[in-house]
Amino acid sequence: MEAPPTPPVPLAALLADRELGLRHLAGPAEADVHGVHASEMADPSPYLLGGELLLTAGAELGADPDGYVSRLVAAGAAALGFGVAPVHEEVPEALAAACARYGLPLLEVPPPTPFTAVARSVWRLMAQARTRELRRVAEVQQSLAAAAARPDPVAAVLARLAASLGGWAALLIPPGAAGPGAAAGPLEGPGPAAAGIVRAAGAGVGEEVLGAVRVLARRVAGGAAATATDAAGGTHLAVYAVGGGRVLALATPARAPGDHTIASIAAVLLTLITAERPAGAEAAALARLLLGGSAAGALGGPGPWYAVHARGGADPQALAAALGTVLLDPEGPAVRLLTDREPAPQPGWRLGVSAPAGPDALPTADAQARRALDRAEAARTPLARHTEPGLAGLVGAAEARAHAEALLGPLSPALRDTLRAWLAHHGSWDRSAAALGVHRNTVRQRIARAAALLGLDLDDPDTRMELWFALTRAPEA
Repeated sequence: MEAPPTPPVPLAALLADRELGLRHLAGPAEADVHGVHASEMADPSPYLLGGELLLTAGAELGADPDGYVSRLVAAGAAALGFGVAPVHEEVPEALAAACARYGLPLLEVPPPTPFTAVARSVWRLMAQARTRELRRVAEVQQSLAAAAARPDPVAAVLARLAASLGGWAALLIPPGAAGPGAAAGPLEGPGPAAAGIVRAAGAGVGEEVLGAVRVLARRVAGGAAATATDAAGGTHLAVYAVGGGRVLALATPARAPGDHTIASIAAVLLTLITAERPAGAEAAALARLLLGGSAAGALGGPGPWYAVHARGGADPQALAAALGTVLLDPEGPAVRLLTDREPAPQPGWRLGVSAPAGPDALPTADAQARRALDRAEAARTPLARHTEPGLAGLVGAAEARAHAEALLGPLSPALRDTLRAWLAHHGSWDRSAAALGVHRNTVRQRIARAAALLGLDLDDPDTRMELWFALTRAPEA
């Protein structure tokens, strides 16, 4: 699973930093800061992504602070930090009034505090928050995997998930969705709106939330999406496809950056433990991996393994079954899989396949599969496999050897060796001679002879590049 996004920094944490000495002047005292940007432009809004604490000394503030603030708010700025001195001795009252009117937090940055100190404090707090969130995700990941090994794994996983997220979690089958899980357990919840719930855990939810969950669940159960989110009655909702028409549904009062990663892990575990066919060694491998084992130990064999990235189809679970694996990550811009079978094209999908890899090389294989998928989509082909990067990856091995032999055919083995050494040493006569163990004049004579036989200008960089490619692809003489 991918790491959770970096949590934002609460504005209150910056105001509490006594070394910075920031003072809240206007607008709300609460905001989430996702970054820092300093600008003295009259209109910095085109350069904001949203969520920034904008720092300025007001050099180009002008006579229209109202327009300045309105543009920042429209661009999604989180707050404005105004540095007093050397341009302004104090924060302009018109600017404070505009921030109060548009609801933009305004902070005074005192003269002793450089903008870089504010930025460093934000990055430090973000790093600390990210470390805490990663630790939380890792701990919950292990507890979910342990719950999956209990006698009633579905109930145990849902209970652990609901407790970890502080909300409600359920496994359900929306009305009309096919799947054997409909009879997997008693229906729970109040009234007909709860129909389709197989198991649930956590604090109860009202009819409004249940109705919104059912609408979301139908979207993912029908294959229109792997996950979907919404809000109802101040509650955050999320659903995840589990396979076989089943859906993992969540309702939580808040949503932390790592919650999506945690829910995705739970969805994978529920897919494994509710599958119609036993997951066998692959499920055990995933459990070991989730419990903290290394990839090499978790996969239980040397491979080879193939990483696969896929886009286009509606049912990632069916794709995984076709490729003979349950090691599936349906989240993200592409579906990701890991299989020990050499993948073949699948109807409705575009696939990028890595080179065969051992367990310790899976991160590299994952990157290879991602690039291969990009090539498959660019070429509109159903499957592309990893090839050697650079020029060598654009030409097949057989074609490369044939081209090399045709180009270098007039040269003897001695001339080829000399040309290779000369190109490798960037045309240096002395270093080439030392590498070959001959006199520098001998190198000069051989290179001149090679140029004459080939009919090429060896001072041309394009010619040198083509010759080097050919020399590295030609079979040994």
